[in-house]
Amino acid sequence: MRRTLADLRRLSRGLKDTYGASDVHRRVTQFDGWSGRARAEGAGPTGYDHAATVREYYDLCSEFMVFGWSESLHFAPLSPRESVEESQIRHQRLMISRLELSEGMTVVDVGCGVGGPMRRVVREAGVRVVGVNSSETQLERAKSLNADAGVDHMVDYLACSFMDMDAVADDTFDGGYAIESTCHAPDKEGAFAEVFRVLKPGARLWGQEMCMTDTFDPDDEEHRAIKRDLMHGIALPDIATMGEVNRALESAGFQIIEARDRAVDEHSATTPWYQPMETRGSTPGNALRRIPLGRTALTGISRLAEALRIVPRGSADVIGLLDRTAHAYVAGGRAGVFTPLYCFVALKPPAGSRPAAVPESGSGR
Repeated sequence: MRRTLADLRRLSRGLKDTYGASDVHRRVTQFDGWSGRARAEGAGPTGYDHAATVREYYDLCSEFMVFGWSESLHFAPLSPRESVEESQIRHQRLMISRLELSEGMTVVDVGCGVGGPMRRVVREAGVRVVGVNSSETQLERAKSLNADAGVDHMVDYLACSFMDMDAVADDTFDGGYAIESTCHAPDKEGAFAEVFRVLKPGARLWGQEMCMTDTFDPDDEEHRAIKRDLMHGIALPDIATMGEVNRALESAGFQIIEARDRAVDEHSATTPWYQPMETRGSTPGNALRRIPLGRTALTGISRLAEALRIVPRGSADVIGLLDRTAHAYVAGGRAGVFTPLYCFVALKPPAGSRPAAVPESGSGR
């Protein structure tokens, strides 16, 4: 109880800092109309700007995401013996090992969020990290958390889109990772090409993509509805198949070393990746605030806190947005048509090397 009250106080301070005097209710309503605007306006210099939608999604939702999930705003393969946070740490350590990081390297965190994985990478690999993010709200939160963790001297920040990192020279980084970030790219091949450009020859990229699985049937109305709800709730311009991700990597110049849906492993039968949003199940930790009952209770608390001016008005609307998205995640997971855990390791070939054959990945290529 004491920890929950402390978390609620931190949430209140964070929401006030993040939202300021803005009209949060209007912002949520505006965000909720993004897919309609995208269809009506089209892309282009004077048309719909998806990058602005993604920024607004994270500016609105990040504080509640940290409160309800963790500082690492990503999914991980779950084990019944672990909390969500412990599973995330295990997953991040797998990423560090696959990237073959060593002290003295500098790596790029593509779409760094509030920096949960970044802090793990700095602490355990001893490398310098450059966090790239178009949301200055998230970057400020990452800076604060990094300072609290004592790793701020090992991190630099770049406020820009990962689609255009023109402040970074070619062949700069010794490695990189993109965790649930390039799924927001309006042009996946373009995103991978820009990451390819800033990596040194011989550098590795770890990616974690949100994908439709081989079970997805584009002619099935239920499957199409799940995909639409996911795209709308997570601010995704589309959701690629695993094969499409692979082809975009190869078109950008990468050699795929390994690629697989890590939602399908030895733990998946007992602890599916979406369970914490559906039921407390066997996952230990702060499970109540993640499930529907907890989200409903938090909505009620927020409405009371709004009336008492403890949190900004409109905060409960943001919880409603996240609640609808959580239901979409669960529907996609239960139907087996969606995974947030398509993970790959890709290599920027050393200069003068010949392309190698892509290994079997079991990814529906």
